[in-house]
Amino acid sequence: MSQHALARPALARPGVHLADALPGGLARDVLLVLAGTALIVLAAPLTIPLPFTPVPIALSTFAVFAVGASLGPLRGVLSAALYLAIGVAGAPVFSGGQSGVGIPTFGYIIGFVIAAAVVGRLASHRADRHVPGTLALGALGTLAMYACGVPWLAVSLGIGLREAIVLGVVPFLLGDALKVLALAGLLPTAWKLVGALRPETAPERR
Repeated sequence: MSQHALARPALARPGVHLADALPGGLARDVLLVLAGTALIVLAAPLTIPLPFTPVPIALSTFAVFAVGASLGPLRGVLSAALYLAIGVAGAPVFSGGQSGVGIPTFGYIIGFVIAAAVVGRLASHRADRHVPGTLALGALGTLAMYACGVPWLAVSLGIGLREAIVLGVVPFLLGDALKVLALAGLLPTAWKLVGALRPETAPERR
């Protein structure tokens, strides 16, 4: 490793993730983490409450997937974890202006951190550069979020897992599929734009 590389510590290998198209080192990475958290915070109020479940339709899940894929696993996890910490501390940044750990949907917010790790790790292997890979990336991120959200929902409401799945998964399958499709259009297109500006980062042909 060169002395120049050692002088510019960063939280991800250069050129692997979309955010690496921006020049800089550790200071850039800190700003990217803060920007990722800000994006999730801005997306959280964009919700559609449903009368039969405490879980709303929310755009924040799409934001988490975009942040995880664009920043990579470490920076994406830090962004999602910072969002979680701000809400736990009392800031009304969760959906519906909620905060704290006592809400039924808090498990999904824990799932944001896990999903960011899953999506970011797959993006590290270039899954986000092609539509099929991005579809798989989004699907696995969604499953990770459900795996955290549903058990918490069940315990919080005092119901069984089957009923928690009915309340916390079934109504959102179509919407989450649409979010994954949107992600599959956004990320490969972004990589094509980056590749046009910086040919050395262009996705390999298949």
